[in-house]
Formats: sequence, C-alpha cells, structure tokens
Amino acid sequence: MDAASFLGVLSGLALIVGAIILGGEVRSFWNLPGFMIVMGGTIAATLITFQLKDVIRAFKAAAFVFREKKRDPNDMVEIMVELCTLTRRQGLVAIGRVEFDEENAFLRKACNLIADGAKEENIRDTLNIEMESIKQRHHTIQDVFRKMGLYAPAFGMMGTLIGLIQMLNQLSNPEIIGPAMSVALLTTFYGVLLSTLFFLPIAGKLKDRTLNEVITMETIFEGAISILNDNNPLLVYEKLSAFVPESQRRPLSRPTGPGKSR
Repeated sequence: MDAASFLGVLSGLALIVGAIILGGEVRSFWNLPGFMIVMGGTIAATLITFQLKDVIRAFKAAAFVFREKKRDPNDMVEIMVELCTLTRRQGLVAIGRVEFDEENAFLRKACNLIADGAKEENIRDTLNIEMESIKQRHHTIQDVFRKMGLYAPAFGMMGTLIGLIQMLNQLSNPEIIGPAMSVALLTTFYGVLLSTLFFLPIAGKLKDRTLNEVITMETIFEGAISILNDNNPLLVYEKLSAFVPESQRRPLSRPTGPGKSR
C-alpha cells in the first residue's frame, strides 16, 4: 500500500476525531439523516454527471492507487537501455520476442511496431494517439472525484438549510432550538470533511499517478525512436535519464536482459 496515502488518511482522521473527543461528546457529531443527504446526494449527482462505467472505473483506479506503489522512472530507463543493447546484438526483430507484464502494454505495442518494421513516422503517430487516449481516460477518472469534491459541500449546505427550516418550524419550543441547530450544521461538516479529506486528495493522487505514467510513456516513446535509429545504449541512457531528476538517477548498469524470450 502507498505509505503516504495511508499516513495521510490515518493522521487526518486521528487529528479530527481527537479534537472532537477533547472538545466534547463524540455522539453529538453523528447524524444519520444528515450523512444520508450528503453522501446520497453526492453519489446521485455524480451518476447524473458521468456514465456508470466511468464512476466504477474511477473507484477501481482509486483503490489501485492506494494499493500500489508509485513507479520508479529509473526502471523504465534501464529496460529501454537493455532493449537497445538487445537490438544492436540480435537485430530489431529480436525485440518482438521479449515478453512483458500486462501493465507494460504501451511498451509491448512500441516493441511490436519496431519488430514489424514500421517506419518512424508511423511509430510516432501510433504512440502519440495511444498517449493522448490514456491521458483522456485518466482525466475522466480524476474529474469524477473533483466533481464529488464540489458536490459534497453543496449537499452539506442543502442539509443545513433543511435542518434550519425544520428548526424554524419549532420556534415555539425554545428547548429544541440548540440541538436542532447543531444537527443542521452537521451536514455542512460532513460535506467539507468528505471533500477535503477524501474526494479532492484522491483526485490529486490520481493526477500525480497520471503524470508519473506519462513520464513512463514518454520514456518508452523516446527510447523506441532511439532503438529504431540504432543509437548507442550509452546515448540512449543519457537521453532518457533526462526524464528523471538528477538527484534520483541511477548509474548505467550492465544490461541483464529486459524480459523473457518467447
């Protein structure tokens, strides 16, 4: 699991719950009808805005992001250098016999294009289309949580207005005005809490992972063009390492092979 995400959620909830416990009774911060208004309204508005398949895909992506660690761009640099070494020794066709994991579909496509003898222009066009398509799908997934981050406070305010209307109908009984006002404000609290601690941070985390994946795809893209042009592995390393911050770059190691041959 991603340690930063886990610590962020855990510390945020601990501080908020701790402040509630120190400041008063915990039960006074729970109101089921108010939570139903905020959560139910947010989900309903999200389903109106997006297709069901996009919402399901967004929640699956969020679960994946919190479960899996962030990719190290150095790994892809090493793979591309190894592929370059392979093709210089055995020819471009050899790259088509290398097997990759399912998560490296973009790399597999690039290798298949090279092995099939595609021209540089065709490889550039095909990989650029694939990159733009992936960016668009990721943008939709991020937008689901951005919209939920906007809807939750709005429905929280709606719940507060409902509570105030109900409270004003009971002005003849001053004893219930205080508790009723507290319940009315809870929906705003729920909306702000869900938005700032869950929905918007998840959208930000997904955006960060998208940027990380884009860097990986750009590394593959430039590496594939370099392999096609029969560049020296050392030159390929120097070119692709520019995608990695200088303080985090790994030195060029001896190639060990990028994968299993078919």
